[in-house]
Amino acid sequence: MARASTSLRLKPYLFFAIYIAMHWAFQTLNAVVDEEIRALPSDMQARFLRFAEIIQQVGLEALPREAVKHLEGKLWELRMIGRDGIARAIYVTAAGRRVVVVRVFIKKSQKTPPRELEIARQRAKEVG
Repeated sequence: MARASTSLRLKPYLFFAIYIAMHWAFQTLNAVVDEEIRALPSDMQARFLRFAEIIQQVGLEALPREAVKHLEGKLWELRMIGRDGIARAIYVTAAGRRVVVVRVFIKKSQKTPPRELEIARQRAKEVG
């Protein structure tokens, strides 16, 4: 009895995918935000810079799931944990595949303080 062939003859190019990197620009809003970053303990600064590198090279989707949280509207946060506590960097995404950090602070309570959110909202209005 003849057996039906189950193997498919696929063209070799079907096995390869073309990867197009969708790079993001990562920036801070202004010198005030730069100072907020410099005020972080060194291990949290290193974590922040590592996240920035991942976003620029691979994209937001490559960040660890627990490192990103949606806050409200256009506001998102990067979550950094270090030896000296917890820090947050609040950012927005903008036209041209840009991530713009608008506020960085050391977190002292479970919830993001309303004052920090208000500062971030005001600064986010400056992002063009």
